[in-house]
Amino acid sequence: MATTSVGGDVEATRADIEETLGFVPGFWELNDEDLVNEWPNFKRHAFEETAIPPKYKELIGLAIAANIKCPYCQHFHKEAAKMHGATDEELKEVAFLASWTARYSAVIHGMDYDLDTFEDEFGRMAEHLESQMGGDD
Repeated sequence: MATTSVGGDVEATRADIEETLGFVPGFWELNDEDLVNEWPNFKRHAFEETAIPPKYKELIGLAIAANIKCPYCQHFHKEAAKMHGATDEELKEVAFLASWTARYSAVIHGMDYDLDTFEDEFGRMAEHLESQMGGDD
């Protein structure tokens, strides 16, 4: 049950959601405390400027959604990525990369490959690749 101080925050939070989204979607019908705590983080990462540009955040979200097989997340992140300028080619590449990461994870886990060996080998590969890149940024 919400306390009086949380109650005020709840109304302000609902008003902010409505101002931001045009209405309060049903999936935001959380208990008062969760709504007040969850909305600011969602709003910040979904609608405000952060270290990762919006299109990249949505493409990352889409790759994750594909791996966890969440149709809600897939729809949200695909459409949001398109709103931020993602092209069909970028969406196709994200789909491939999502499968690629999961596939190699399965292969390496299936081999029960030693993590320390993998990290050492990656370090050696990175050194070689960086030396090949020269001044590439």
